[in-house]
Amino acid sequence: MTRQPWRVAVVGGGIAGLAAAVRLRDHAPPGTEITVYEQSGALGGKLRTGELAGQPVEFGAESFLMRDPTGAESAAVALIRRLGLAEKIVHPTVGQAALVVDGGLRPIPGGTLVGVPGDLDRVTSVARPAADADTDDGRPLVGPDADVSVGALVRSRFGDEVVERLVDPMLGGVYAGRADDLSLVTTMPALARAARVEHTLVGAVRAAQAAAPRAPGAPVFGTLAGGLRTLVEAAVTASGATVRREAAVRELTPVDTGWRLTVGPTRDPALVDVDAVVLAVPARPAARLLAGPAPAAAAGVGELDYASVALVTLALPQPQLPELSGFLVPSTEGLLIKAATFFTTKWGHLRRPDGLALVRASVGRYGEEAHLQRPDADLATTVHRELSAVLGTPLPAPVDGHVQRWGGALPQYAPGHADRVATARAALREAYPTVVLAGAGYDGVGIPVCVRSGETAADEIITALGGSAR
Repeated sequence: MTRQPWRVAVVGGGIAGLAAAVRLRDHAPPGTEITVYEQSGALGGKLRTGELAGQPVEFGAESFLMRDPTGAESAAVALIRRLGLAEKIVHPTVGQAALVVDGGLRPIPGGTLVGVPGDLDRVTSVARPAADADTDDGRPLVGPDADVSVGALVRSRFGDEVVERLVDPMLGGVYAGRADDLSLVTTMPALARAARVEHTLVGAVRAAQAAAPRAPGAPVFGTLAGGLRTLVEAAVTASGATVRREAAVRELTPVDTGWRLTVGPTRDPALVDVDAVVLAVPARPAARLLAGPAPAAAAGVGELDYASVALVTLALPQPQLPELSGFLVPSTEGLLIKAATFFTTKWGHLRRPDGLALVRASVGRYGEEAHLQRPDADLATTVHRELSAVLGTPLPAPVDGHVQRWGGALPQYAPGHADRVATARAALREAYPTVVLAGAGYDGVGIPVCVRSGETAADEIITALGGSAR
Protein backbone atom coordinates (compact mmCIF):
# COMPACT_ATOMS: atom_id res chain seq x y z
CA MET A 1 0.00 0.00 0.00
CA THR A 2 1.42 3.37 -1.05
CA ARG A 3 1.68 5.93 1.72
CA GLN A 4 -0.43 9.09 1.55
CA PRO A 5 0.25 11.67 0.41
CA TRP A 6 2.18 10.40 -2.57
CA ARG A 7 5.79 11.49 -2.92
CA VAL A 8 7.08 11.69 -6.48
CA ALA A 9 10.57 12.67 -7.59
CA VAL A 10 11.09 14.20 -11.03
CA VAL A 11 14.75 13.80 -11.92
CA GLY A 12 15.57 16.43 -14.52
CA GLY A 13 14.29 20.00 -14.72
CA GLY A 14 13.99 20.30 -18.50
CA ILE A 15 10.66 20.90 -20.18
CA ALA A 16 9.79 17.17 -20.12
CA GLY A 17 10.33 17.01 -16.36
CA LEU A 18 8.43 20.25 -15.75
CA ALA A 19 5.51 19.09 -17.93
CA ALA A 20 5.42 15.88 -15.88
CA ALA A 21 5.33 17.92 -12.66
CA VAL A 22 2.42 20.05 -13.92
CA ARG A 23 0.52 16.94 -15.01
CA LEU A 24 1.08 15.32 -11.61
CA ARG A 25 -0.20 18.43 -9.86
CA ASP A 26 -3.30 18.50 -12.06
CA HIS A 27 -4.19 14.80 -11.90
CA ALA A 28 -2.58 13.17 -8.88
CA PRO A 29 -4.44 13.14 -5.56
CA PRO A 30 -4.45 16.39 -3.57
CA GLY A 31 -1.45 16.77 -1.34
CA THR A 32 0.92 14.85 -3.60
CA GLU A 33 4.48 15.97 -2.86
CA ILE A 34 6.42 16.64 -6.05
CA THR A 35 10.14 17.40 -5.99
CA VAL A 36 12.14 18.32 -9.09
CA TYR A 37 15.86 17.55 -8.95
CA GLU A 38 18.02 19.47 -11.43
CA GLN A 39 21.74 18.80 -11.59
CA SER A 40 22.56 22.23 -13.01
CA GLY A 41 21.61 25.62 -11.66
CA ALA A 42 19.15 26.34 -14.47
CA LEU A 43 15.72 24.90 -15.20
CA GLY A 44 14.28 24.41 -18.67
CA GLY A 45 16.91 22.17 -20.21
CA LYS A 46 17.40 23.31 -23.81
CA LEU A 47 14.97 26.20 -23.23
CA ARG A 48 17.28 29.05 -22.33
CA THR A 49 16.32 32.69 -22.83
CA GLY A 50 19.13 35.18 -22.33
CA GLU A 51 19.82 38.84 -23.05
CA LEU A 52 21.77 40.27 -25.97
CA ALA A 53 22.08 43.93 -26.95
CA GLY A 54 19.43 44.78 -24.38
CA GLN A 55 16.66 42.39 -25.42
CA PRO A 56 15.61 38.80 -24.78
CA VAL A 57 16.95 36.20 -27.20
CA GLU A 58 16.83 32.42 -27.24
CA PHE A 59 20.13 30.67 -26.57
CA GLY A 60 18.46 27.27 -26.92
CA ALA A 61 15.23 26.06 -28.52
CA GLU A 62 13.67 28.86 -30.53
CA SER A 63 10.08 27.80 -31.26
CA PHE A 64 7.48 25.03 -31.12
CA LEU A 65 5.10 23.38 -33.58
CA MET A 66 1.54 24.62 -33.30
CA ARG A 67 -0.06 21.33 -34.41
CA ASP A 68 0.59 17.65 -33.81
CA PRO A 69 0.50 15.02 -36.60
CA THR A 70 -3.26 14.54 -36.18
CA GLY A 71 -3.97 18.22 -36.80
CA ALA A 72 -4.89 18.94 -33.17
CA GLU A 73 -3.04 21.63 -31.27
CA SER A 74 0.34 20.41 -30.12
CA ALA A 75 1.10 19.40 -26.56
CA ALA A 76 3.21 22.55 -26.22
CA VAL A 77 0.28 24.79 -27.16
CA ALA A 78 -2.05 22.88 -24.82
CA LEU A 79 0.41 23.34 -21.95
CA ILE A 80 0.81 27.02 -22.78
CA ARG A 81 -2.97 27.42 -22.63
CA ARG A 82 -3.08 25.54 -19.32
CA LEU A 83 -0.49 27.96 -17.94
CA GLY A 84 -2.41 31.05 -19.06
CA LEU A 85 0.18 32.15 -21.64
CA ALA A 86 -1.80 31.76 -24.86
CA GLU A 87 -1.97 35.51 -25.46
CA LYS A 88 1.84 35.58 -25.59
CA ILE A 89 2.07 33.25 -28.60
CA VAL A 90 3.58 34.94 -31.67
CA HIS A 91 4.36 33.55 -35.11
CA PRO A 92 7.09 34.09 -37.71
CA THR A 93 6.52 37.02 -40.03
CA VAL A 94 8.91 35.57 -42.63
CA GLY A 95 8.78 31.87 -43.37
CA GLN A 96 10.93 31.38 -46.47
CA ALA A 97 14.36 29.86 -45.83
CA ALA A 98 17.21 29.05 -48.18
CA LEU A 99 19.89 26.45 -48.83
CA VAL A 100 23.54 27.18 -49.42
CA VAL A 101 24.40 25.62 -52.78
CA ASP A 102 27.75 26.22 -54.48
CA GLY A 103 28.48 29.01 -52.03
CA GLY A 104 25.27 30.99 -52.65
CA LEU A 105 21.68 31.06 -51.39
CA ARG A 106 18.84 29.32 -53.18
CA PRO A 107 15.27 29.13 -51.83
CA ILE A 108 14.28 25.79 -50.32
CA PRO A 109 11.95 24.16 -52.85
CA GLY A 110 8.35 23.61 -51.84
CA GLY A 111 6.54 20.31 -51.82
CA THR A 112 9.10 18.33 -49.86
CA LEU A 113 8.76 16.34 -46.66
CA VAL A 114 11.81 17.26 -44.57
CA GLY A 115 13.64 17.67 -47.85
CA VAL A 116 12.35 14.47 -49.49
CA PRO A 117 10.56 15.57 -52.67
CA GLY A 118 7.10 14.53 -53.74
CA ASP A 119 7.64 16.22 -57.11
CA LEU A 120 11.12 15.78 -58.56
CA ASP A 121 10.74 18.67 -61.01
CA ARG A 122 10.38 21.15 -58.14
CA VAL A 123 13.82 20.46 -56.64
CA THR A 124 16.00 20.75 -59.73
CA SER A 125 17.09 24.28 -58.76
CA VAL A 126 19.14 22.77 -55.90
CA ALA A 127 19.60 19.06 -56.71
CA ARG A 128 19.41 16.72 -59.70
CA PRO A 129 17.37 13.61 -58.85
CA ALA A 130 18.61 10.32 -60.25
CA ALA A 131 16.83 9.43 -63.46
CA ASP A 132 14.37 6.49 -63.39
CA ALA A 133 15.63 5.06 -60.08
CA ASP A 134 12.29 5.34 -58.25
CA THR A 135 10.65 2.40 -59.98
CA ASP A 136 7.64 0.37 -58.89
CA ASP A 137 9.01 -3.05 -57.96
CA GLY A 138 5.60 -4.41 -57.02
CA ARG A 139 6.15 -4.29 -53.26
CA PRO A 140 6.24 -1.69 -50.47
CA LEU A 141 9.44 0.26 -50.01
CA VAL A 142 9.87 -0.85 -46.38
CA GLY A 143 8.77 -4.06 -44.67
CA PRO A 144 6.05 -3.98 -42.00
CA ASP A 145 8.47 -4.12 -39.05
CA ALA A 146 11.61 -2.76 -40.70
CA ASP A 147 13.49 0.48 -40.11
CA VAL A 148 16.16 1.95 -42.37
CA SER A 149 18.22 5.11 -42.45
CA VAL A 150 16.64 8.05 -44.22
CA GLY A 151 19.76 8.48 -46.33
CA ALA A 152 19.85 4.88 -47.51
CA LEU A 153 16.24 4.98 -48.67
CA VAL A 154 16.47 8.35 -50.42
CA ARG A 155 19.83 7.60 -52.07
CA SER A 156 18.45 4.37 -53.51
CA ARG A 157 15.50 6.18 -55.08
CA PHE A 158 16.58 9.76 -55.81
CA GLY A 159 20.38 9.65 -55.81
CA ASP A 160 23.14 11.36 -53.86
CA GLU A 161 22.45 15.02 -54.66
CA VAL A 162 18.94 14.97 -53.19
CA VAL A 163 20.33 13.53 -49.97
CA GLU A 164 23.37 15.79 -49.73
CA ARG A 165 21.79 19.07 -50.85
CA LEU A 166 18.26 18.71 -49.47
CA VAL A 167 17.59 15.94 -46.96
CA ASP A 168 20.90 16.04 -45.10
CA PRO A 169 20.82 19.79 -44.34
CA MET A 170 17.14 19.63 -43.35
CA LEU A 171 17.72 16.77 -40.92
CA GLY A 172 21.04 18.25 -39.86
CA GLY A 173 19.32 21.47 -38.88
CA VAL A 174 17.10 19.53 -36.48
CA TYR A 175 19.34 16.73 -35.22
CA ALA A 176 22.90 17.88 -36.05
CA GLY A 177 23.27 14.42 -37.56
CA ARG A 178 23.43 12.87 -41.00
CA ALA A 179 20.64 11.33 -43.03
CA ASP A 180 22.70 8.17 -43.56
CA ASP A 181 22.72 7.52 -39.80
CA LEU A 182 19.21 8.59 -38.78
CA SER A 183 16.17 6.33 -38.40
CA LEU A 184 13.31 6.75 -40.86
CA VAL A 185 10.78 5.53 -38.27
CA THR A 186 11.85 7.96 -35.56
CA THR A 187 12.72 11.09 -37.54
CA MET A 188 10.07 10.82 -40.28
CA PRO A 189 7.27 8.60 -38.92
CA ALA A 190 4.65 9.74 -41.44
CA LEU A 191 6.90 8.82 -44.34
CA ALA A 192 7.76 5.50 -42.68
CA ARG A 193 4.06 4.61 -42.43
CA ALA A 194 3.46 5.49 -46.07
CA ALA A 195 6.58 3.59 -47.17
CA ARG A 196 5.10 0.39 -45.73
CA VAL A 197 2.27 0.68 -48.25
CA GLU A 198 3.57 2.62 -51.26
CA HIS A 199 5.83 1.15 -53.93
CA THR A 200 7.70 4.33 -54.88
CA LEU A 201 9.25 7.06 -52.77
CA VAL A 202 7.44 9.81 -54.66
CA GLY A 203 4.20 7.97 -53.94
CA ALA A 204 5.09 7.58 -50.26
CA VAL A 205 5.89 11.30 -49.89
CA ARG A 206 2.64 12.29 -51.55
CA ALA A 207 0.65 9.85 -49.42
CA ALA A 208 2.25 11.16 -46.23
CA GLN A 209 1.56 14.75 -47.27
CA ALA A 210 -2.06 13.94 -48.15
CA ALA A 211 -2.60 12.24 -44.78
CA ALA A 212 -1.35 15.27 -42.84
CA PRO A 213 -4.26 17.48 -41.79
CA ARG A 214 -3.69 21.03 -43.01
CA ALA A 215 -5.49 24.27 -42.32
CA PRO A 216 -4.70 26.72 -45.14
CA GLY A 217 -2.93 29.77 -43.80
CA ALA A 218 -2.57 28.39 -40.28
CA PRO A 219 0.81 29.14 -38.68
CA VAL A 220 3.16 26.18 -38.37
CA PHE A 221 5.47 27.54 -35.67
CA GLY A 222 5.11 29.74 -32.64
CA THR A 223 7.11 31.13 -29.77
CA LEU A 224 6.38 33.31 -26.75
CA ALA A 225 6.84 37.06 -26.61
CA GLY A 226 9.27 37.70 -23.80
CA GLY A 227 11.02 34.40 -24.41
CA LEU A 228 10.46 30.72 -23.69
CA ARG A 229 11.71 31.30 -20.16
CA THR A 230 8.14 32.43 -19.41
CA LEU A 231 6.98 28.89 -20.17
CA VAL A 232 9.58 27.46 -17.80
CA GLU A 233 8.72 29.89 -15.01
CA ALA A 234 4.98 29.36 -15.37
CA ALA A 235 5.36 25.56 -15.35
CA VAL A 236 7.39 25.68 -12.14
CA THR A 237 4.75 27.84 -10.48
CA ALA A 238 1.81 25.74 -11.68
CA SER A 239 3.42 22.49 -10.59
CA GLY A 240 3.75 23.62 -7.00
CA ALA A 241 6.82 21.44 -6.89
CA THR A 242 9.75 21.80 -4.57
CA VAL A 243 12.68 22.56 -6.87
CA ARG A 244 16.18 21.53 -5.93
CA ARG A 245 18.82 23.03 -8.20
CA GLU A 246 22.40 21.81 -8.36
CA ALA A 247 21.13 18.56 -6.90
CA ALA A 248 22.53 15.58 -8.76
CA VAL A 249 20.71 12.29 -8.20
CA ARG A 250 23.56 9.78 -8.15
CA GLU A 251 21.77 6.56 -7.29
CA LEU A 252 18.33 4.94 -7.33
CA THR A 253 17.75 2.08 -4.91
CA PRO A 254 14.52 0.09 -4.60
CA VAL A 255 13.18 -0.10 -1.02
CA ASP A 256 10.03 -1.58 0.51
CA THR A 257 8.15 1.70 0.27
CA GLY A 258 9.31 2.67 -3.22
CA TRP A 259 12.66 4.25 -4.03
CA ARG A 260 15.59 5.78 -2.20
CA LEU A 261 17.43 8.57 -3.99
CA THR A 262 21.03 9.37 -3.21
CA VAL A 263 21.33 13.09 -3.86
CA GLY A 264 24.26 15.48 -3.76
CA PRO A 265 28.00 15.21 -3.24
CA THR A 266 29.70 11.89 -2.54
CA ARG A 267 31.07 13.08 0.80
CA ASP A 268 27.77 14.31 2.18
CA PRO A 269 24.85 12.76 0.29
CA ALA A 270 21.21 13.12 1.20
CA LEU A 271 18.99 10.02 1.18
CA VAL A 272 15.42 10.70 0.10
CA ASP A 273 12.59 8.15 0.04
CA VAL A 274 9.83 8.52 -2.55
CA ASP A 275 7.02 6.41 -3.97
CA ALA A 276 7.82 6.93 -7.65
CA VAL A 277 10.31 8.53 -10.02
CA VAL A 278 9.97 10.28 -13.38
CA LEU A 279 13.40 9.93 -14.94
CA ALA A 280 13.54 12.92 -17.31
CA VAL A 281 17.27 12.96 -18.05
CA PRO A 282 19.26 12.02 -21.17
CA ALA A 283 19.82 8.37 -21.94
CA ARG A 284 23.32 7.96 -20.57
CA PRO A 285 22.66 9.32 -17.07
CA ALA A 286 19.37 7.40 -17.07
CA ALA A 287 21.26 4.21 -17.92
CA ARG A 288 23.70 4.81 -15.06
CA LEU A 289 20.85 5.23 -12.58
CA LEU A 290 19.05 2.13 -13.86
CA ALA A 291 22.14 -0.08 -14.12
CA GLY A 292 21.72 -1.49 -10.62
CA PRO A 293 17.96 -2.06 -10.26
CA ALA A 294 17.04 -2.59 -13.95
CA PRO A 295 20.06 -3.66 -16.02
CA ALA A 296 18.01 -4.79 -19.03
CA ALA A 297 16.37 -1.37 -19.34
CA ALA A 298 19.71 0.36 -18.73
CA ALA A 299 21.34 -1.58 -21.55
CA GLY A 300 18.62 -0.55 -23.97
CA VAL A 301 18.69 3.18 -23.31
CA GLY A 302 22.45 3.32 -22.86
CA GLU A 303 23.02 2.68 -26.57
CA LEU A 304 21.75 6.12 -27.60
CA ASP A 305 24.38 8.63 -28.70
CA TYR A 306 24.21 12.44 -28.81
CA ALA A 307 25.62 15.30 -30.87
CA SER A 308 27.10 18.45 -29.37
CA VAL A 309 26.47 21.90 -30.86
CA ALA A 310 27.25 25.54 -30.24
CA LEU A 311 24.85 28.40 -30.95
CA VAL A 312 26.60 31.65 -31.86
CA THR A 313 24.40 34.76 -31.72
CA LEU A 314 25.64 38.10 -33.06
CA ALA A 315 24.10 41.57 -32.79
CA LEU A 316 24.92 43.40 -36.04
CA PRO A 317 24.31 47.14 -36.65
CA GLN A 318 22.08 47.66 -39.70
CA PRO A 319 23.32 44.79 -41.87
CA GLN A 320 21.97 44.13 -45.35
CA LEU A 321 20.13 40.85 -44.78
CA PRO A 322 17.89 39.06 -47.29
CA GLU A 323 14.19 38.75 -46.53
CA LEU A 324 14.62 35.19 -45.34
CA SER A 325 14.07 33.43 -42.03
CA GLY A 326 17.52 31.90 -42.39
CA PHE A 327 19.41 29.22 -44.26
CA LEU A 328 20.66 25.63 -44.01
CA VAL A 329 24.10 24.43 -45.05
CA PRO A 330 24.89 21.03 -46.62
CA SER A 331 27.99 19.45 -45.13
CA THR A 332 29.45 19.28 -48.64
CA GLU A 333 29.81 23.08 -48.63
CA GLY A 334 32.71 22.85 -46.20
CA LEU A 335 31.41 25.50 -43.77
CA LEU A 336 31.52 25.41 -40.00
CA ILE A 337 27.96 26.78 -39.88
CA LYS A 338 25.25 24.16 -40.40
CA ALA A 339 22.29 26.54 -40.09
CA ALA A 340 21.59 30.22 -39.47
CA THR A 341 18.50 32.12 -38.34
CA PHE A 342 17.89 35.82 -38.95
CA PHE A 343 16.02 36.37 -35.68
CA THR A 344 14.99 39.97 -36.25
CA THR A 345 13.79 39.18 -39.78
CA LYS A 346 11.96 35.98 -38.91
CA TRP A 347 10.25 37.26 -35.77
CA GLY A 348 8.48 40.61 -36.09
CA HIS A 349 8.28 41.10 -32.34
CA LEU A 350 12.09 41.16 -32.15
CA ARG A 351 12.60 43.91 -34.74
CA ARG A 352 14.20 47.08 -33.42
CA PRO A 353 13.77 50.70 -34.51
CA ASP A 354 17.57 51.17 -34.49
CA GLY A 355 18.00 48.49 -37.18
CA LEU A 356 20.16 46.25 -35.01
CA ALA A 357 19.85 42.68 -36.25
CA LEU A 358 20.20 39.47 -34.25
CA VAL A 359 21.60 36.55 -36.25
CA ARG A 360 22.18 33.07 -34.80
CA ALA A 361 24.29 30.33 -36.32
CA SER A 362 24.36 26.70 -35.27
CA VAL A 363 27.77 25.07 -35.32
CA GLY A 364 28.65 21.40 -34.99
CA ARG A 365 27.58 18.15 -36.55
CA TYR A 366 27.73 14.67 -35.08
CA GLY A 367 31.27 13.38 -35.30
CA GLU A 368 32.78 16.86 -35.68
CA GLU A 369 33.01 17.77 -32.00
CA ALA A 370 36.65 18.80 -32.42
CA HIS A 371 35.48 22.02 -34.07
CA LEU A 372 33.71 22.94 -30.84
CA GLN A 373 36.99 22.97 -28.92
CA ARG A 374 37.75 26.40 -30.37
CA PRO A 375 37.53 29.41 -28.02
CA ASP A 376 34.32 31.47 -28.08
CA ALA A 377 36.01 34.38 -29.85
CA ASP A 378 37.30 32.08 -32.59
CA LEU A 379 33.87 30.55 -33.15
CA ALA A 380 32.26 34.01 -33.31
CA THR A 381 34.89 35.29 -35.77
CA THR A 382 34.49 32.24 -38.01
CA VAL A 383 30.70 32.53 -37.99
CA HIS A 384 30.90 36.23 -38.88
CA ARG A 385 33.27 35.49 -41.77
CA GLU A 386 31.15 32.62 -43.12
CA LEU A 387 27.94 34.65 -42.88
CA SER A 388 29.58 37.41 -44.91
CA ALA A 389 30.73 34.89 -47.53
CA VAL A 390 27.31 33.25 -47.89
CA LEU A 391 25.53 36.61 -48.13
CA GLY A 392 28.09 37.94 -50.59
CA THR A 393 28.75 41.14 -48.65
CA PRO A 394 30.96 42.09 -45.71
CA LEU A 395 28.83 42.28 -42.57
CA PRO A 396 29.47 45.04 -40.04
CA ALA A 397 31.38 44.15 -36.91
CA PRO A 398 29.07 42.85 -34.16
CA VAL A 399 28.33 45.12 -31.23
CA ASP A 400 27.51 42.17 -28.99
CA GLY A 401 27.64 38.40 -29.14
CA HIS A 402 27.08 35.20 -27.23
CA VAL A 403 28.24 31.60 -27.61
CA GLN A 404 26.05 28.93 -26.02
CA ARG A 405 27.54 25.46 -25.96
CA TRP A 406 25.25 22.46 -25.68
CA GLY A 407 27.27 19.34 -24.95
CA GLY A 408 25.49 16.10 -25.79
CA ALA A 409 22.37 18.03 -26.73
CA LEU A 410 20.78 16.27 -29.68
CA PRO A 411 19.93 12.54 -29.72
CA GLN A 412 21.09 10.53 -32.72
CA TYR A 413 18.30 8.11 -33.56
CA ALA A 414 19.88 5.16 -35.35
CA PRO A 415 17.65 2.71 -37.26
CA GLY A 416 15.83 0.47 -34.79
CA HIS A 417 15.72 3.19 -32.11
CA ALA A 418 11.97 2.96 -31.53
CA ASP A 419 12.10 -0.79 -30.97
CA ARG A 420 15.05 -0.51 -28.60
CA VAL A 421 13.31 2.11 -26.50
CA ALA A 422 10.04 0.15 -26.47
CA THR A 423 11.90 -2.96 -25.30
CA ALA A 424 13.73 -1.02 -22.58
CA ARG A 425 10.52 0.57 -21.35
CA ALA A 426 8.74 -2.77 -21.30
CA ALA A 427 11.55 -4.29 -19.24
CA LEU A 428 11.43 -1.36 -16.83
CA ARG A 429 7.64 -1.47 -16.57
CA GLU A 430 7.68 -5.18 -15.80
CA ALA A 431 10.36 -4.88 -13.12
CA TYR A 432 9.54 -1.46 -11.61
CA PRO A 433 6.40 0.29 -12.87
CA THR A 434 7.00 3.23 -10.54
CA VAL A 435 10.03 4.43 -12.54
CA VAL A 436 9.23 5.93 -15.95
CA LEU A 437 11.47 7.44 -18.64
CA ALA A 438 10.64 10.76 -20.29
CA GLY A 439 12.29 13.19 -22.67
CA ALA A 440 13.85 13.76 -26.07
CA GLY A 441 16.30 10.89 -25.75
CA TYR A 442 13.46 8.42 -26.16
CA ASP A 443 10.56 10.00 -28.02
CA GLY A 444 11.98 12.61 -30.42
CA VAL A 445 13.09 16.21 -30.42
CA GLY A 446 11.06 19.40 -30.13
CA ILE A 447 9.14 21.05 -27.34
CA PRO A 448 5.76 19.38 -28.10
CA VAL A 449 7.29 15.90 -28.12
CA CYS A 450 9.07 16.54 -24.82
CA VAL A 451 5.92 17.93 -23.21
CA ARG A 452 3.88 14.94 -24.34
CA SER A 453 6.58 12.54 -23.14
CA GLY A 454 6.58 14.14 -19.69
CA GLU A 455 2.81 14.11 -19.45
CA THR A 456 2.62 10.47 -20.51
CA ALA A 457 5.22 9.56 -17.87
CA ALA A 458 3.17 11.33 -15.21
CA ASP A 459 0.04 9.44 -16.27
CA GLU A 460 1.91 6.14 -16.00
CA ILE A 461 3.11 7.02 -12.51
CA ILE A 462 -0.42 7.87 -11.41
CA THR A 463 -1.68 4.52 -12.72
CA ALA A 464 1.20 2.63 -11.09
CA LEU A 465 0.48 4.23 -7.72
CA GLY A 466 -3.11 3.16 -7.69
CA GLY A 467 -4.93 4.90 -10.47
CA SER A 468 -6.82 7.28 -8.21
CA ALA A 469 -6.10 10.26 -10.43
CA ARG A 470 -8.44 13.19 -10.45
